[in-house]
Amino acid sequence: MRVLVTGGAGFIGSHFVRRLLAAGDDVVVLDKLTYSGNTANLPLDGIEFHQGDIAVAGDVERVARGCDAIVNFAAETHVDRSILGATDFGRTEFFGTQVLLEEVRRANARLVQVSTDEVYGDLEAGGEAREDDPLRPSSPYSVAKAAGDLHIPAYVRTFGVSASITRGSNTYGPNQYPEKLIPLFVTNALQGEPLPLYGDGRQVRDWLFVEDHCAGIELVLREGASGEAYNVGAEHDREHPNIEVAERILELTGADRSLLRRVDDRPGHDRRYAIDTTKLRALGWTPQKDFEEGLRETVAWYRDNRGWWEPIKSGDYRAYYERQYAERLARATSV
Repeated sequence: MRVLVTGGAGFIGSHFVRRLLAAGDDVVVLDKLTYSGNTANLPLDGIEFHQGDIAVAGDVERVARGCDAIVNFAAETHVDRSILGATDFGRTEFFGTQVLLEEVRRANARLVQVSTDEVYGDLEAGGEAREDDPLRPSSPYSVAKAAGDLHIPAYVRTFGVSASITRGSNTYGPNQYPEKLIPLFVTNALQGEPLPLYGDGRQVRDWLFVEDHCAGIELVLREGASGEAYNVGAEHDREHPNIEVAERILELTGADRSLLRRVDDRPGHDRRYAIDTTKLRALGWTPQKDFEEGLRETVAWYRDNRGWWEPIKSGDYRAYYERQYAERLARATSV
């Protein structure tokens, strides 16, 4: 199969590219190379790489020729950045998805839209979101993702295209851009910098190792039904509040607990995500890596690959970090 992976130089996308290569597929990558896209994540000698924008129809049509499928990872991904006022979220997530659907419609190809569990919004303790539940996004980022998702069933019904959605839970692992909670806390701990914990730290996320996430996406690409959404989450190993994750990172890095600082929570912060993965498990998928093993492996990767992330944590990243955390850390309290 010849597959176009959009956003393939990012975190999850680059792991997916490697997975396809291992399976013997021909891989084309299209990436805009914004702040979190990094060609160092990719085996460039094994793929066809193009820099471009999924919201530009000419860019997509130029690189998608001859492709049997498109898997769309391209997104502005961070809730904090969307709250700060980034303006590209709707353009990439909504309009870019429509451009891709027009391409698969023209070429009679297939699309897998990689989405997020955040489109379901906050869940009460004990509940699990299922694929047919209402979408209740609560941040500018998750609104943009939900809007992109809504294109899929519409194009399947109206134009008969072949397209599916995956909704993954919070994903972690090697070479994740260090703005998300786990890589942020790991790299800060390794540098002796504060770990800024939002609010009471009792927010619960469903932590999924990146290779397990990619395995679920690949299964949907090859066997998923058109017009259907599939949740991809750890499910049975997920009730890990952020404060417990932070404390375990301190233990694994050997950093002092005094680095853990309680800062003002972000606006509209969802308390808990949890998704039911019965539908994907019925296709034969199950996560292989428990959270403790995955976190140890992730910490070890960042410890051994400072040359990858230390240059990132300067320049534009530093400006973002100061904007997001400087005032919060000035008011921070001990945990």
